[in-house]
Amino acid sequence: MNIKALATQMDDLVSQGEIIAAANQFFADSLVTADYSNVQTTSKAQTVEKLEGFLGAIAKVNGITHHFTLAENNVSASEFTFDFDMKDGSKILWHEIIRRIWQDGQVVREEYFNAQ
Repeated sequence: MNIKALATQMDDLVSQGEIIAAANQFFADSLVTADYSNVQTTSKAQTVEKLEGFLGAIAKVNGITHHFTLAENNVSASEFTFDFDMKDGSKILWHEIIRRIWQDGQVVREEYFNAQ
């Protein structure tokens, strides 16, 4: 399986704002995630629910910029900048590295690192 090609397909969906579609297509049911604030999820369903809640709080997407994707063996890393205006009036500007571990064509672990 070509992890670089799979990661690039997933990143293309994320870049288009199709984050839930990317999750549904590429996340394994047993997915585990962790972010830089130590918030974890332990299943695809839990992760999708968290993403839906977050995306529902966005008032305006100012931009999603994909900078690069690296892949070696079963690990990929992708760099993004996310720029959102939130419904509560706040603004989110994240420069983030997303590290993914792949197994059988699906992401089994995803970690988010704040690159700022």
